[in-house]
Amino acid sequence: MTNTTTRLATWNVNSLNVRLPHMLQWLNSDAADLVAVQETKLTDDRFPVDALTEAGWHSAWHGQKTYNGVALISRSPIEDVTTGIPGFDDTQARVIAGSVGELRMICVYVPNGQAVGSDKYSYKLEWLAALRRYIADSLREHPRLVVSGDFNIAPTVDDTHDPDRWEGNILCSDAERAALAALLDTGLTDAFTCVEPPEQRFTWWDYRQGGFRRGHGLRIDHHLISAPLVEAFGDFRIDIEPRRWERPSDHTPVICELRGN
Repeated sequence: MTNTTTRLATWNVNSLNVRLPHMLQWLNSDAADLVAVQETKLTDDRFPVDALTEAGWHSAWHGQKTYNGVALISRSPIEDVTTGIPGFDDTQARVIAGSVGELRMICVYVPNGQAVGSDKYSYKLEWLAALRRYIADSLREHPRLVVSGDFNIAPTVDDTHDPDRWEGNILCSDAERAALAALLDTGLTDAFTCVEPPEQRFTWWDYRQGGFRRGHGLRIDHHLISAPLVEAFGDFRIDIEPRRWERPSDHTPVICELRGN
């Protein structure tokens, strides 16, 4: 990357097939240099590599039919691409990693968990424990590491629009928050905490009952950055404009800027 500022983004597009025009419009606005994408919901053979290449972007992807799917989209070539969590047997396409220069990005789509105490909740906690081991190993090899994506965890009570509704429930349970804290304990920092909290801090709003219009959201999309990236930290912002577009994703892009890359 030759820019003095590198803009990292994460965006759960909730179907890249549907949201490809939005993605291309947003990329064309010079909003980011490297993007972690979740919920592409495409098999590998249907990933829109040609459209992205024609628009001047490099990409790497890991998909499956109907559900999940992750990708990296970059202005510069993406090297050393890997998929999945090493040593964790999982058929769901939820993790892709790649390097752009000295920067290593791990894009994650953390399981939702369905409900506290369910089998899917247990899977989520097991998955997060495996991710922690992967991050710890990755940091030893890649000190300039960012883990970006839809974590399906609101870190604090302030990251929910209605504590009475959310506290203790899925996305906001003690065990999920402890698992997120364990990821940070590997040596990462939530980039959101590097700035003064904005008045609008949510990154996801339910489609139902006018969630976006009413401000009924959660902060569940995060950039977790290593110590060298904290030193290079420049800015953090949540771009809510794409959430206003026609047929939007229920998530909106989250950007972390780094200096001197």
